[in-house]
Amino acid sequence: MNLPIEFDRPVCGDLGEACSREWLETNGIGGFACSTIAGMNTRRYHALLTAATRPPVGRVVLLSKLEETLVIGEQRFELSVNQYTGAVPHIGMVHPRGYEYLGSFRLDPFPRFRYRCGDLQLEKAVFLVHGENTVVIQYELLGDRRGRLCGLEIRPLIAFRDFHSLTHANDAIRRDVRSRTGLAAITPYPDLPSLYFAHNAESLDTSGFWFRNFEYEREQERGLDAVEDLYSPFLLRFDLAENSSATIIASTSEHAAVAAHPLQEQEIQRRAHIVHGAPAEDAFAKLLTAAADQFIVARDDRTSVIAGYPWFADWGRDTMISLSGLTLVTGRFEEARNILREFAGNIDHGMLPNRFPDSGENPEYNTVDATLWMFHAVHEFLRYTGDYDFVRAELYQPLAGIIAWHERGTRYGIHLDSDGLLHGGEPGTQLTWMDVKVGDWVVTPREGKAVEIQALWHNALCVMARLSLVFNKYAESSHYTSLAERTRARFAQVFWNESAGCLHDVVSSDGADSSIRPNQIFAVSLPYPLLSNDQALRVVEMVEWELLTPFGLRTLSPRDPRYRGRYDGDPRSRDGAYHQGTVWPWLLGPFLSAYVKVHGRTEEARRRADQFLDPLRAHLWQAGLGQISEVFDGDAPHRPGGCFAQAWSVAEVLRTYIEDAKDLQPAFTLGNT
Repeated sequence: MNLPIEFDRPVCGDLGEACSREWLETNGIGGFACSTIAGMNTRRYHALLTAATRPPVGRVVLLSKLEETLVIGEQRFELSVNQYTGAVPHIGMVHPRGYEYLGSFRLDPFPRFRYRCGDLQLEKAVFLVHGENTVVIQYELLGDRRGRLCGLEIRPLIAFRDFHSLTHANDAIRRDVRSRTGLAAITPYPDLPSLYFAHNAESLDTSGFWFRNFEYEREQERGLDAVEDLYSPFLLRFDLAENSSATIIASTSEHAAVAAHPLQEQEIQRRAHIVHGAPAEDAFAKLLTAAADQFIVARDDRTSVIAGYPWFADWGRDTMISLSGLTLVTGRFEEARNILREFAGNIDHGMLPNRFPDSGENPEYNTVDATLWMFHAVHEFLRYTGDYDFVRAELYQPLAGIIAWHERGTRYGIHLDSDGLLHGGEPGTQLTWMDVKVGDWVVTPREGKAVEIQALWHNALCVMARLSLVFNKYAESSHYTSLAERTRARFAQVFWNESAGCLHDVVSSDGADSSIRPNQIFAVSLPYPLLSNDQALRVVEMVEWELLTPFGLRTLSPRDPRYRGRYDGDPRSRDGAYHQGTVWPWLLGPFLSAYVKVHGRTEEARRRADQFLDPLRAHLWQAGLGQISEVFDGDAPHRPGGCFAQAWSVAEVLRTYIEDAKDLQPAFTLGNT
């Protein structure tokens, strides 16, 4: 089944509508391409080839875009769309206006653009080759061109810079173009890779020059530098009168233009195989399965997960939360093993890396929850695979070491307190997923005993108690069971807020923080219960009443004076709203799991859970096409924001749809060997 996402003239011909929808191509090693369906780059991250030079990180924008002109007789149709800085600040000039020729756009399975120029049509397809820093752009002229002069002129625009940065005109760039029949190569800067252009053009003109003052609207909105210069090293001219197709393969390695068709067929088959493995036959499951594939990447000979496009790298927390939806529900068990191996091999002082920096430095370990999420990932891995041999051989001892480190204490004051609850944090640190800090401003202070950390700790102890029993380690099983029972007994005493009918968010030496936040839902959604049935039901009802929106859960009740209903403005403004009311769609996963659980997994509860997902079905045709955004505004109409493609958003929505709404459960239970 092909991706059923398509737009015709009413959307394509409206610049605002066309620029609000973004497409994404990925290559499985951290590289990607993305832009708007109008073809206008509105972000610094929009490009035809962002290469991962140290997969999956070290990402650099090589090929920003192509300036395209279709020539039919004496007529010239400029198909590109750019916004340049105008005379009036913050009011740009759009030129050319190629979207006026754009008749349709579709994902089939990769981006395809169809331009209507007079009585002819030009179709363009763009895709990345899996496992390579290679983008293929193909053009096909459609219609009766007999006896007419038809040509295509293409000027590549290059940036050659870190993908977080911007390029400006400079004299340091190397302008020479190395060429032979069907191939051109450039090396603009000595510390960046060469870029090869395989092509079937009739001629190549090596006159190069700068295009100045491109303006990126999304960067302006984010309060960041938004103006860039791009260099064009040459012009390609294609004769479409005799050969109706034109091909460019831009890559960090050499290709031949004739390889384009085999590469396309190979990629179509690969993606068809991925979608064929969808856990259900409906379009929603297939679209989310295709989306999930874009986050799974190679790291050396192992596997990791990109947290979000277009700017995140691989993060421990996001990976462990996403593992079920990305790899287990979709049947990609070998990738799941490799992910668990990769992160187990990077455990240090009983902690999982919070993230692998994009510039290649050592991993960062400033998290309290990423490590505990790994136990849940292992629990789910065993439910889907029953592969206890792998867990025994490669994961059990690292997991046992994590528990031991937490018992005696590790970084950032993380330690098991005398009351059986887990403490995390020191003044000025942010260790939970609500981790924003702006200078010295800790936006959402959660030092102490956070509610979801206790739920995850209890869950980890129960998982270890069961594993050690299966592995005949009876003394260890008894120890973990004792710790878990102690945590469970103390949790209800400390965290239950009877007056509000829900759980405190954090308990510390300063008292209890009774903010209504979504973190309490994990005390219900995780496999091992911490609350009575009545308490669990009341938590779900409170979260639904205070926090549920059509696109996920708010991070703070709108009745709280600190609530921020819009995620917009400069970095400080956005950071101030990130966990203070902003909606996160990934939280629908635990919420719907908890909802179905407390309502007895009845058919009516599952039908209602499915209905909760309807707005996200429609969202797949908005923002990041076929993807789910990172966040939404807390206030209606809940505009999408942040990354336009977020791993845990896709993963948790897919997981809860399959497991909770459709009630398709895995074959194993923990302990069922």
